Amino acid sequence: MTVIEIPGSKSVTARALFLAAAARGETVLRRPLRSDDSEGFAEGLLRLGYGVVREDGDRVWRIAGRPEGPAVAEADVYCRDGATTARFLPTLVAAAPGGSYRFDASAQMRRRPLGPLTKALRDLGADLTHGEREGHHPLRVDAHGIKGGHLVLDAGESSQYLTALLMLGPLTEEGLTIDVTRLVSAPYVEITLAMMRGFGVEVERAGSRFTVPPGGYRATDYDIEPDASTASYFFAAAALTPGREVTVPGLGRHALQGDTAFVDVLERMGADVVRTDDAITVRGPERLRGLTVNMRDISDTMPTLAALAPYADGPVRIEDVANTRVKECDRLDACAENLRALGIGVRTGPDWIEIRPGAPRATEIATRGDHRIVMSFAVTGLRAPGMTYDDPGCVRKTFPGFHEAFAALRDAWAADAPPEAEAEEATDSQAHA
Repeated sequence: MTVIEIPGSKSVTARALFLAAAARGETVLRRPLRSDDSEGFAEGLLRLGYGVVREDGDRVWRIAGRPEGPAVAEADVYCRDGATTARFLPTLVAAAPGGSYRFDASAQMRRRPLGPLTKALRDLGADLTHGEREGHHPLRVDAHGIKGGHLVLDAGESSQYLTALLMLGPLTEEGLTIDVTRLVSAPYVEITLAMMRGFGVEVERAGSRFTVPPGGYRATDYDIEPDASTASYFFAAAALTPGREVTVPGLGRHALQGDTAFVDVLERMGADVVRTDDAITVRGPERLRGLTVNMRDISDTMPTLAALAPYADGPVRIEDVANTRVKECDRLDACAENLRALGIGVRTGPDWIEIRPGAPRATEIATRGDHRIVMSFAVTGLRAPGMTYDDPGCVRKTFPGFHEAFAALRDAWAADAPPEAEAEEATDSQAHA
């Protein structure tokens, strides 16, 4: 059994930073994600005048909350590639009683949509001005507080729009009621509701209506669990390798992140999955089965399954993942392009991809600057030696040490393989070359 220590959750870290900044008192965040995204969020808070102190080798962050809003009246914030930074921080400052704040982001993030969120903020009375392109960064927020009220929101493109508004609710004068017409990645909203509860705010939910009371947050001591999306690459590696096991501690039965459901997909494909209160273990079967699966709620793991799919004994069809076309890149198209370059048969539609079984041949992966494309196709590369990437460093967004960690796993398995297994693996690699 191989135990893998996964960095902290990107989604949980971003929410924790927002909630800590908005809370009264000092919040202690334990084991936050240390990556380009979380660094960018923390840097944004510092530019806005919030206190952020890192201790214990960056394993503890102390955030001095300011329910009254930023400590500076003006600031320029660069959000890098971070979608949560680019969506959450403008929402945070919109509740301030005054100040003018300008936000910009990388070319990649500038392409990603912001419109449903900024429209909702304008409906609440916020003064927002887009730059060159309506509904996208750059963005200026001239803050004068938000009274609150009622919203109708389409979150069918990104659940982050709903999350940002839910977290804003307690900072408004009267609270918020949000009626959601469409919602994608619903488990991420459950993360938000659970974390708001941890910071002292209980959101009432009745079907697609969310009612958020005013009153603010209280500071707390918060442990950040490992990133379930990142864990998917290591679980997939185990599923691909007969008899091998990967255990990820910290992601047990009660983990907040919906992406732990990726192991349910692997289980349907034949992998052995064991869940305990504090860990998940995946063991690879002799053969992976093809399947059809709806991944609407765990769409960040769609590329992981797409990269694993050629090794199944039948087609793998992934459905209801239209929102992956507006992530760091068009992930459906990126997966299809790379699988075809690997010699694999692929069909796609507006919200689906179907992958035929095959023997991938090593190639250079066109990453499109997307960390999840790199990490997903590392799984394919376990049986296609010689795989390279046109931008391997983009993993710094969520897991700067990914290549080293994945290589260590591969090397550990190679080192303890019995001689006959090594011979079989060599033959298998030649057959797939």
